Amino acid sequence: MYKIHDISMAIYPGMTVYKNKPEKQPGFERVQNNYVSETRVSLDVHGGTHVDAPLHMVIDGDTIETIPVENLVGPCRVLDLSHVTDGISAADFAPFDIQEEEFILLKTANSKDETFNPDFIYVNEEGARFLVEKRIKGVGIDSLGIERSQPGHPTHKTLFGAQIIIIEGLRLSEVSEGRYFMMGAPIKLLGTDASPARVLLIEGITY
Repeated sequence: MYKIHDISMAIYPGMTVYKNKPEKQPGFERVQNNYVSETRVSLDVHGGTHVDAPLHMVIDGDTIETIPVENLVGPCRVLDLSHVTDGISAADFAPFDIQEEEFILLKTANSKDETFNPDFIYVNEEGARFLVEKRIKGVGIDSLGIERSQPGHPTHKTLFGAQIIIIEGLRLSEVSEGRYFMMGAPIKLLGTDASPARVLLIEGITY
């Protein structure tokens, strides 16, 4: 038997958003006509669980539709880095024997946070360079940003420069370290710098 883990954030007004910025809150506008209900949603593409595109941090960078959907469906590995207290470095990654073309998801102390923590755990520039050297396919993290407090956003730029996919806003508190099959396709938007995604991990599939 297999088990499905939904590691996506729920989208609703009042949800946790980056730096608690009001303008990042989603809006639901419902119109009711007798028994017919229709809802219009206003949503920041970086709200909740989402896939970043290079345009997010690179002038004239590629937009979300350039990321092949097949690169977001396949084997992945969850790494338990809950002991890290600040930026994830090369030394923190070293014990995991990360392999070329792996898609790794980072379970950190962020998974315990119920509200936005300005001191969230992130991947520092050195850690990003390490992942580039390993030639991974993608990296996901359980925070609404993969970096903080780094002028110029070198983590994003380093990963984007190597065509490494970035997923932010994962929910990994109920997921154990190990190997899974991931389905992480973003909404099929065109021309944007990110897109919300429903990310599922399937436990027990052989591949």
